[in-house]
Amino acid sequence: MTGQQSIRRPNPTLSDSVFKMFSLHGKVAIITGGTGGIGYNVARGLAEAGADIALWYHRSTQADALASSLQKDFGIRAKAYKCSVQNFDEVQTTADAVIRDFGRLDIMIANAGIPSKAGGLDDKVEDWQRVVDIDFSGAYYCARVAGAVFKKQGSGNMIFTASMSGHAANVPQEQACYNACKAGVIHLAKSLAVEWASFARVNCVSPGYINTPISGDCAFEMKEEWYSLTPLKRDADPRELKGVYLYLASDASTYTTGADIVVDGGYTCR
Repeated sequence: MTGQQSIRRPNPTLSDSVFKMFSLHGKVAIITGGTGGIGYNVARGLAEAGADIALWYHRSTQADALASSLQKDFGIRAKAYKCSVQNFDEVQTTADAVIRDFGRLDIMIANAGIPSKAGGLDDKVEDWQRVVDIDFSGAYYCARVAGAVFKKQGSGNMIFTASMSGHAANVPQEQACYNACKAGVIHLAKSLAVEWASFARVNCVSPGYINTPISGDCAFEMKEEWYSLTPLKRDADPRELKGVYLYLASDASTYTTGADIVVDGGYTCR
């Protein structure tokens, strides 16, 4: 109608080549928990696609060597940064350092997390608080710092590592705190996707059981129970997650925001 103005935003400029859509050349990505089983494999996936990588870690003694491997293997820039994500000021300071070193920030992957080892009645209050501080508050702190950067520059991409445990109460282990935190992360991602729609996309990935050191001390019987409840009857190689993070980080997913992509071998679809 005459006199009306459309609220429609312009579509992004995209390549006809699907390979170019997945390219991350010129992009800078922070990956928290970047030296762990999931985080480092995701870092390798993004680096292979051309992204420069800031690996954030807390306790790793191999962080610098892992960053050097990324540079050597993929010809990109990479650097390791020690950061406790449960400390907001430390998250802010470390992000500022990344931007000074790399010149920009395009992708923040809030991946750092720890498991809880007890049920709701048996968990020590201090252990409950530590899981909340790292898995939920830490994820928010990373998003808050990155979001301010994205808003200022008019673009950005926020990806959370959630969990299938945000959708289901796992058995036989009891882990009410972890489950609740991951459910919170999923809804945080959806909420921020709506709030940030004018300047950034926000999504999350919900992995199932992954063959990483974090599950290495679990009893044989417990793992057999996991496999019995998973239609694919196995856990995942962490390399099986690289593709979904690359999709969300790249221009292949420019119309995807507020999504939670579950990669769990069918556990939650039973």
